[in-house]
Parts: sequence; C-alpha cells; structure tokens
Amino acid sequence: MSLRIVVTVKYVPDATGDRHFADDLTVDRDDVDGLLSELDEYAVEQALQISEARQEAGDDVEITVLTVGPEDAKDALRKALSMGADKAIHVEDDDLHGTDAIGTSLVLAKAIEKAGYDLVVSGMASTDGTMGIVPALVAERLGVPQVTLLSEVSVEGGTVKGRRDGDSATEQLEASLPAVVSVTDQSGEARYPSFKGIMAAKKKPVESWDLSDLDIDEDEVGLENAYTVVESATERPARTAGTIVKDEGEGGKQLAEFLAGQKFI
Repeated sequence: MSLRIVVTVKYVPDATGDRHFADDLTVDRDDVDGLLSELDEYAVEQALQISEARQEAGDDVEITVLTVGPEDAKDALRKALSMGADKAIHVEDDDLHGTDAIGTSLVLAKAIEKAGYDLVVSGMASTDGTMGIVPALVAERLGVPQVTLLSEVSVEGGTVKGRRDGDSATEQLEASLPAVVSVTDQSGEARYPSFKGIMAAKKKPVESWDLSDLDIDEDEVGLENAYTVVESATERPARTAGTIVKDEGEGGKQLAEFLAGQKFI
C-alpha cells in the first residue's frame, strides 16, 4: 500500500531570545531569531519512524512537511527536510498576519486536502502560542478521526494506533485512516540532521502557496478576523538583585528564615 503522511510544523521565535510584541500586539518576529518548534520535531521524528517501519513492510511512503508562516518559515521546513522528510509546502500570504488558531486550522486543512494525505502528524502544541488545539481543529475541518497526545504511534494496514499516557491511566487508541494524530515530547527524541541530510535537503522540492491557491478569502483569516486576540501586554519587570546571605556562623538560620518568609518552607 501507499501511505501519504503530512506533518504540520511551525516556525516559532527562539524561546531563549528576548521576545517582544509589535505595535499591533502580535509577536515581533523581526526582533528575534526563529526556528522549527521543538515540539514539532517530535512529530517529524514519529513520521520518519512510521515511514521506516512501513517501508520495511514493503509500503510506499511519502512525507510532506507543511507550514504556514512568513518567508523565514522556510528555515523550519529545511530543518524537517534535513531530518529526512521528502518534500515541503510553504503557505505564505501577507493577509495571514495575525491569524489565530481557528484561522490557521482552516489554512492547514485546505492545504492538506490539496496536497493529499492518509495521515496527518502534529506536535502537541506550538512553543509560542501553546494552545494545543490546532490538531483537533484540523481533524474537525477534514472530517476525519483524531487521536491526540500520543506517546507512541504506529500504522498497521489502514489503521493508526497509539498510546496516550495520562495522570491516572494509560489508553490504547486506534483510528481508521485517514486520520490526524498529535504526539507528545515523550514519544521519542528527535534525530539530529546528518551532514548528508542537510545537503540532500537543499535539493528537495519546496512548493509555495498563497490564499488564492487554497480558495480562501482574506476575510476568513488575519488579525481583524481572528476569534482570539491579545488586548494588552505588559513587559516583565527587570530582575532585581537577590538577597545575599553571608555565613558568619548563622548562615543556615538566616537562610531558613528567608525561605520561611517566602513561604517556601
């Protein structure tokens, strides 16, 4: 059988950088370096493991990575391609600026339908918005089953199977293809791109689509049409100097008093 896997990934601001909001209270992406969301690396890894297992069983598998974002979002696609994905699709349009999770799910669903798929794999959340609802929204728009927050995932025949680990129970889940799954950061460490993979990624195809390619009107996306917006934001106050305890025989007592005063003990 043939298996078409689409992995949705996101280009996010580096969490170690100094991030700010722009004047319209969207993230100022020009002010900080971006990268492939770490949680989406797990999705790419699981897609690759599924591909390797199915190819060993004689199946024909193709992995497409898909992102919605600005020009620099191609860097996230190249990272996924260097890990081993086969091709990429980049949806870029100025009218997408400020689009929320609802609008993003529409764009992703339209792009996934246009690309063709049997299985969609996503990370559990993005590391910037951290809403964690896009996989479910995409599944609803596509009208297919969703199996989310998986720590383990596999495909056997026309079925996707997985394990979801909760606080009080572990569930074994499955759904018939086509389907949407999301994986957690417990699903397995993502592989590091090899030099060969990095060089090969430069030759892999990256298609660029805009809203007209997906038959989406500009009034369905963008900041003005978003269901969720940031109304106000206040910068975190600068760090103040900490309390220094000089140990001159009673350092332990002073430390205990300080911790008690902060209600840590």
